[in-house]
Amino acid sequence: MAPSITAKGGVTIRLWIIWLETIFTRGISLRPYEPARQQEACGTPARTLNAAGPYLIQQNYERYTADKHAIWTELVLQRLPQLETRAAQEYLDGLDIIGLQADHLPNLYGISDRLDKKTGWNTTPVSGFLPSEAFFEMLDVRRFPTTTWLRSRDSLEYIPEPDIFHDVFGHVPMLAHPVFADFLQHYGQVCARVNEQEIRERLGRLFWYTVEFGLTWQKGQIKVYGSGVISSHRECTNVIEGKCEIKDFDLDEILNTPVQVNEIHKLLFAIESFDQVYEAMHEVEKRAENGTLAV
Repeated sequence: MAPSITAKGGVTIRLWIIWLETIFTRGISLRPYEPARQQEACGTPARTLNAAGPYLIQQNYERYTADKHAIWTELVLQRLPQLETRAAQEYLDGLDIIGLQADHLPNLYGISDRLDKKTGWNTTPVSGFLPSEAFFEMLDVRRFPTTTWLRSRDSLEYIPEPDIFHDVFGHVPMLAHPVFADFLQHYGQVCARVNEQEIRERLGRLFWYTVEFGLTWQKGQIKVYGSGVISSHRECTNVIEGKCEIKDFDLDEILNTPVQVNEIHKLLFAIESFDQVYEAMHEVEKRAENGTLAV
């Protein structure tokens, strides 16, 4: 079996400072949580996407050059050794489930076929950075927005916006885990109806310290599952070498811990199981509904 995928160095976290300022922008009118519907394959929506529709594209896999496939392989092989021992088991299982390979760029439609059978999610090609209502609309229907371009060879260590490596390698494997998949869908559903500035900011912190920089305890050892730690050699090494304080997952503390976007993290949070993030999302929804989330 070909080795699974990965990247090295300061692999980007999506212009997060801009994301945090813009992504939470819709009114609050919370409805009870409903399990997401199973979605059809990538490129064939199970329901019309109004906000996200203009940003949907095709992957055009045949346009990737041999050099792009070689860059993908280099990124993968740079990160694999560290992740094989320090990534969460759920993440590693996800790599196998979606069929990622090191020797060629991923075909998003093939990944969607595998992922849909497991959790109802798919990888949907988009043209680039999405406005908030489009992003959350897609999460709500289990369609993960995925860019199709890949960085150049002179930008292996850092890029200022997400590419297919960050999106697919960093995020998508966790979508094969049923509990995490339900959590992210519910997150998108709730965020699509939030307007208040303070609530937006707190929801962004929950996303940041789980989806982006989440850690977990497994067999007495810290493992990584958040895409920002998975895809960044510096961030992952910072955790492994004990240079980052690690606290047990605590929803209240997370909601009150500002995000640091311009420096290596000095504090992150570790869950005991993914049930914690699932339950935390339900608690956040209750607080938003009764007006206590921003208190």
